Amino acid sequence: MFLLNSNSDYRQPLDPRDAETLDMDAADAVERHLTFRENHAETPLVALPALAAEIGVGSIHVKDEGHRLGLGSFKALGGAYAVIRLVLKEAAHRLGRAVDVSELHSSDVREVAETMTVACATDGNHGRSVAQGAQLLGARAAIFVHAGVSDERVAAIARFGAEMIRVDGTYDDSVREAARIAEEKGWTIVSDTSWPGYERIPGLVMQGYTALVREALRAMKQPPTHVFIQAGVGGIAAAIAGHMAIAFGDQRPTFTVVDPARAACLFETARAGHLVTVAHGEPTVMAMLECYQPSLVAWRILSRVADAFMTVEEDEAISVMKRLADPAGNDPAIVAGESGGVGLAGLIRAAGNPEIKQALSLHDHSRIFVVNTEGATDPGKYEEIVGLSAAAVARRDRTGASA
Repeated sequence: MFLLNSNSDYRQPLDPRDAETLDMDAADAVERHLTFRENHAETPLVALPALAAEIGVGSIHVKDEGHRLGLGSFKALGGAYAVIRLVLKEAAHRLGRAVDVSELHSSDVREVAETMTVACATDGNHGRSVAQGAQLLGARAAIFVHAGVSDERVAAIARFGAEMIRVDGTYDDSVREAARIAEEKGWTIVSDTSWPGYERIPGLVMQGYTALVREALRAMKQPPTHVFIQAGVGGIAAAIAGHMAIAFGDQRPTFTVVDPARAACLFETARAGHLVTVAHGEPTVMAMLECYQPSLVAWRILSRVADAFMTVEEDEAISVMKRLADPAGNDPAIVAGESGGVGLAGLIRAAGNPEIKQALSLHDHSRIFVVNTEGATDPGKYEEIVGLSAAAVARRDRTGASA
């Protein structure tokens, strides 16, 4: 399914709150905070010239977030950043003075953090980031996971010392339960989705994602003409689209949001013109995108600056995992989890469909930017799908890693 953005606020300026969250000063602050993270390194931007030639576009660049902060996902930038910002703010309040991010590892900040508990619901990756941020500072973390989260992903979160709480039902059920329990216990919810009255913290999570955009744009010789980004509740898509709209203004790239067909909450919201909760049906292999209700803030941004919305099927997500693991020509191999290559799958579908290709003005000079949002965050599932272990794929030639 494919549709162009026809909402009434399309091409309207960003809401001032969202512009402030995603502007240049905010992105500068995120990058500065990363300099105080011990395991920080910029993730690679990988060129895929053989695939670009095959599908008839000028270039494809993939920001490979499978290497981010030891967590294997772009989510490492969001949850932990929000936890850090919240703890620093509370420390400033209690100490009665400004507390800079350079004090991240100080005893004053740790004493405050040890009195705090942060909580969230997760499909896996966001919870790992929140738990890592809490452990870094000495805070407690309570992470709520729904029935579909694999034991392997639960164990990956628990290794950061988080209390794991299983919830029957879907991701959205776990979001509601986390909010209920946190209110009872006085915990701070650090969610990557937003709802009426709860926007500031999800905004911080999204703000954290701007770092990957800044890194990618610095590494490119020319800015992209087209961006395809996958969406669950919409946070990563909105962060990239919003920041690029601020950075490039009227010259911003054409932005397409890609949903799993089985959890197409943003696609259906765009079609309806207002927030829509889609029915829970058969689970999607794209587990990190299995969300049935968009984030309020994400939709507020995407309704203005996304140009198109589309869906991809299960076999397309699986196909792109295998294609990245066993690439054409001299393209480097990339380890992409079940949700990691969905934006690229959207591009491949768009390039192969004459109507979509024309609607998006895709041609042989188009410069495409996509994000591999996760590596093999469930190694067993990855090997089952791809037929090779993530380690075996990673050992393949990476000579194509470049700007």
